Amino acid sequence: MKKIYLNILLFALSTFSATVHAEQGAEQFLDAVVEVRITVPENARTAERFGTNRVASGVVIDTTGHILTIGFQTIEAETVKIVRKDQETVNATVVTYDRITGFGLLRATSPLEVTPMPLGNSLDVKEGDPVLAASYGNKGAVQGVRVVARKEFAGPGEYLLENAIFTAPAIERFSGAALIDRNGHLVGLGYLFSQLKITDLGLMPTNMFVPIDLLKPILSDLKLSGRSKLPSRPWLGVRTEEFYGRLVVERVVSGSPSEKAGIKSGDIILAVNKQEVHGMADFYRKVWALGKGGVDVPLRILQGVQIRDIVVYSTARSQYEQPVQKEKQTDVELL
Repeated sequence: MKKIYLNILLFALSTFSATVHAEQGAEQFLDAVVEVRITVPENARTAERFGTNRVASGVVIDTTGHILTIGFQTIEAETVKIVRKDQETVNATVVTYDRITGFGLLRATSPLEVTPMPLGNSLDVKEGDPVLAASYGNKGAVQGVRVVARKEFAGPGEYLLENAIFTAPAIERFSGAALIDRNGHLVGLGYLFSQLKITDLGLMPTNMFVPIDLLKPILSDLKLSGRSKLPSRPWLGVRTEEFYGRLVVERVVSGSPSEKAGIKSGDIILAVNKQEVHGMADFYRKVWALGKGGVDVPLRILQGVQIRDIVVYSTARSQYEQPVQKEKQTDVELL
């Protein structure tokens, strides 16, 4: 394990080799990596955090114009345009944002005239493997990277991946970037920049990619109805952070089940259904193990100096919000 990480420090030499090797297998599919331009209204709730003009990468995955990107970029989208490598622009619509996986699906309104990128097997991607990270644009859009970890990722907004892909060196345009194996197949989609703690080496700048295998069981349903048929998870509407071994509520979504139950920013979550909570990922698993969206979630919290036992009447996330946000809503949970 340590040998893999130490080798990454020599990327001044190895990155060039990985890029050349990977491009030989991926070249015919690189045109499938497109630029996604999204505009949202100036009064959109997410405008302050993400801006009103958003740019990400997307990957054309079939001949009927479906483009895969990262879903949070599509929230409150007013217009969506797809820019090909030749700078031709095509309009698109948002099909869905799947909250469980984090994927967003778009559909072009006219032919894209590019070769779709085949879906690979992310389970075959191992630590130490050379892969290709491809984003929109030309100069610097394709870069050889290596997989430095396959591990759990817990996001603060009730988001959990069991086997996320972490790569280095980090790329700048990571949002929606394609992670491509040596066969030219899509094995992951760029989600965020992360400082990954490596034993004996400290923090390493990396990118986290969502494994493409998560898309396969739900893709047909997303195309047909915009929604997965998998059971919905109970959603509480809290954004949490781990602080000195405690799980602290950073923010409560307005109008959410947690707000209605009396949870406040700064509360510490101690237990779920009388079972002690050990970190963010453990909290999510204990909540989701209780059943589908709509199940009652008993929590023990520390609020100020008082320990309280409360019940949060969860809901399915889809019942609270839609992929394209409605004006009547007062808040939105992003990540």
